Amino acid sequence: MLDPRLLRSFAAIVDTGSFTLAAQRLAMTQSTISQQLARLEESLGVVLVERAARPIKATPAGERLLGYARRILALQEEAQAALGDPAGTAPIRIGVPEDIAGSAMARVFHDFTRRHREVHLDVTAGLSRDLTRAYRAGEFDILVAKEPAASPDCRATFPEALAWFESAAAEDWPNPLPLVTFPPGGLYRDAMFERIEGERLRWYIAFSGSSLHNVLVAVEAGLGLSLLPKAAAAGYRVRPYARFPDEPAIAVSIYAWENTGLVAELVEGIRAVLADRQARFG
Repeated sequence: MLDPRLLRSFAAIVDTGSFTLAAQRLAMTQSTISQQLARLEESLGVVLVERAARPIKATPAGERLLGYARRILALQEEAQAALGDPAGTAPIRIGVPEDIAGSAMARVFHDFTRRHREVHLDVTAGLSRDLTRAYRAGEFDILVAKEPAASPDCRATFPEALAWFESAAAEDWPNPLPLVTFPPGGLYRDAMFERIEGERLRWYIAFSGSSLHNVLVAVEAGLGLSLLPKAAAAGYRVRPYARFPDEPAIAVSIYAWENTGLVAELVEGIRAVLADRQARFG
């Protein structure tokens, strides 16, 4: 292994052409500089400088080593600078439903990380039931979850308007009605079945998707009806299904283990996004 301290002394001797000037540059004694060069030469088994030359010059072997020495020293300085920079060293783990992790939320995250370079945001998007389970297990610092009703420990909660949707190009639906759903345990799935059965209609599942985008694309393509958040349907070629009235709203709630510091600041930004979302879509 090449000792960077010995390489630094060697490079200083060649750069200044003098043991005395090299010692001054590195704030060492001349004898220390000489000893370090001798140790480096001994470890490599070659002579690195022409001591009798004025100014002192590198030998052919020294010239070959010099480029490597400069690169090793530059990498060492780069590594020290990287480790000394706190950017991205403080993780905040966030769980958020897929349709809420959109551009508005991304802007909040962007502005937050610009103000706090030390923070690394670790964001997981998924189904609320899975995210809630992970939060309660301590895997997230902040959770945004959709649920039938907010729990007492939530930081803020907003109503999420729901409606039935069909393709914008839909005509008459067959009997039984085809449905587009999330997998078993999905938040809207049971409410869909209750509505259909309450209307005394026959139904079957035509398509099941694990992501909100997949479900909406399936509705857009005419695979079936689905119960979805009004806010999520914006931008897709779907329309409300006139036969069914809107369902009761669910809650979109924010949870956080801490109520001070950086987490509290980020929670406030998330709260503002959800408040604006609720104001626009009801």
